Amino acid sequence: MTVKAERAHAAPVPKATSPFPVTATVSRTLAERIEDLLPQTQCTKCGYPACRPYAEAIAAGEANYNQCPPGGAQGIARLAALLDKPVIPLDTTHGEERARPLAVIDENVCIGCTLCMQACPVDAIAGAAKQMHTVIAELCTGCDLCVPPCPVDCIAMVPVTGPRTGWDAWSQEEADAARARHDRRMTRLERERAAAEARANARQASRSQAESKAQEKPEAPAAQDDPEAKKRAIIQAALERARKKKEEMASLGAGPKNTEHVSTDVQAQIDAAEARRRRLGLTDGENASHPGDGERSANVNAKNQRHE
Repeated sequence: MTVKAERAHAAPVPKATSPFPVTATVSRTLAERIEDLLPQTQCTKCGYPACRPYAEAIAAGEANYNQCPPGGAQGIARLAALLDKPVIPLDTTHGEERARPLAVIDENVCIGCTLCMQACPVDAIAGAAKQMHTVIAELCTGCDLCVPPCPVDCIAMVPVTGPRTGWDAWSQEEADAARARHDRRMTRLERERAAAEARANARQASRSQAESKAQEKPEAPAAQDDPEAKKRAIIQAALERARKKKEEMASLGAGPKNTEHVSTDVQAQIDAAEARRRRLGLTDGENASHPGDGERSANVNAKNQRHE
């Protein structure tokens, strides 16, 4: 292809409005520039939960720039150049510079507990609950975080870079890929956490609503659905009819009949009923004994004495 043809296929370049070249730049914070120089193993050996918090601590003057064992001496030199500070030795209280290791799972011992998967900061372990797990070698950063939670001690950290340590055992492309996987994992975990919290809130609201309904006074069951209520309604209706009949007789001046020839058993029942009414406090005009009841009782008693 000729030069003219290449230019024909090239995108048109807008004419500059100024005779001076203009370069577009994106302003980045110091913490972001520091993070770019870290190996992104997310190993937490620096004392922070990930590379990003460590970078922010360095930028804020809260942490020293020699606390990253995976970066090693070359990592310290990179940070010192950015910060315009002297190169200092690695703080070995955070670990030693070493060859990059690879996590290896003994598949014959693994019980599928998923604890190593939960600990891996870059999703480099594949598996499922109660199933064998395995490490994806190309993704492992050698952070060691999967080793402590393993309950059967089936994970070994095997050096895979020979004498090469620090940045000699790692590359900027691998660091960038590890950071991208870590960021995706954090986003996923946050999404799952929010979903779990929403489900928990929904369950709590449902329980609160159920408890509120339970505390409300239940409605009385309908008489036709409650045998006891139906029985009480029948008795009440019978008592009401008797009361009205008694009122009608009293209005006509008709007193009780057969007061002289009442048997002993019947009189005992009458006396028991009167006693019950007195115990229940039913001594009002409607429930009081009829004026003739005393005379009737006296006649029955006299008759019983004659028979004796």
